[in-house]
Amino acid sequence: MQKLMILGASYSQLPLYEAARQLGVSTVAASTPGDWPGFAVADESVYADITSPEAILKAAQEKEIDGIATCCLDAGVRALGYTCEQMGLIGPSAKSADIINDKFKMKEAFMAGGVRCARHICIHSLEELEEALEKLEFPVVLKAVDLMGSRGIFRCNTREETFFYYNKTMEATLKDYCLVEEFIEGQVLGCEAMIQNGRLLYCLPNNIEAFQSYVPTPIGHSVPYKKQNELGREVEDQVKLAIRAAGLDNCPVNCDLIEKNGKIYVIEITGRAGGTCLPEMVSIYYGINYYEAIVRLALGMDVQEMFRDKISGTANLSRTLLSDKDGIVKAIHNANKPAADIVDLSFNIVPGDEVHHYTNGRDRLGQVILRGESLAACEKRLEEILSKINIEFTV
Repeated sequence: MQKLMILGASYSQLPLYEAARQLGVSTVAASTPGDWPGFAVADESVYADITSPEAILKAAQEKEIDGIATCCLDAGVRALGYTCEQMGLIGPSAKSADIINDKFKMKEAFMAGGVRCARHICIHSLEELEEALEKLEFPVVLKAVDLMGSRGIFRCNTREETFFYYNKTMEATLKDYCLVEEFIEGQVLGCEAMIQNGRLLYCLPNNIEAFQSYVPTPIGHSVPYKKQNELGREVEDQVKLAIRAAGLDNCPVNCDLIEKNGKIYVIEITGRAGGTCLPEMVSIYYGINYYEAIVRLALGMDVQEMFRDKISGTANLSRTLLSDKDGIVKAIHNANKPAADIVDLSFNIVPGDEVHHYTNGRDRLGQVILRGESLAACEKRLEEILSKINIEFTV
């Protein structure tokens, strides 16, 4: 029986454990100690810091694994690449994993590889920030280079804001530098893809519903991409360039992009499947189990057949449930009945939980995933479903 190590043991990785079990693959959960649900479903477990390549390699060698995978989080990607390279496993190289886990190295690779992206400047001090602002126009974005999601990232409209948020960014990062770059005003979008032995197996652009905070934060995704006919080819071209520039291979790909005036810019790319229901989006669209594809890829099985002749697929939509206020959950009222088009309607909260007004993914209350005959039908159905959900709070 083949043995797969899975980095991460949270709720988001559970479908990966289940997909491995369905394939008859033994699993090893790797995560820091805690009440993580993955520990309960895995065949074996190890306590290890998944951000440490050396710690994961040591655990992987002790467990004599045949493959290693993760999904929905960036924390373990460097360790995954390092372990694959040291043990001769299938996956991204240590170099490519290092590039995509440092936004400065990533942007430098993009520039060298001809990827269309925002102008950026690496800074180590307030003095260097002052010099950089002479070269860029407002608004600008300050970015920690080593953090996930929107942490350590701030849009700044004035010099005063930039100097204020520079300190916030440097407090958040573990590096002694950060990025300041031009802010591209436009429509954000995403793209999920997978590459095996240099071959792009699929490329699925998706619409993003963004929460406007310091920077836009995804709270929902949907397919098909609304501008597929006009810009679908350019999205794929830019994603291919970004994959090549970062040196990615034998991994899922999650890419954030932005469209401005009919041109596609790459924000960043990483070598794992995206979060916020993106694996479910791919699964529904192509009529497959995408988590199974991730397991198969990590173990060197052929994955191309799963996507063969899948040109168009099923429209679907996901949306994060969120609150616009702080409080304690008093009651959750959901008048929706089970239906074929509701793939998932679930809550991460129970009465008595403390919740906060939404600022990032850690403030989520639950999620909705829908399928339908068209994207317009999904959007209309979402309005109906949300109208039947009421969460009572006590302040």
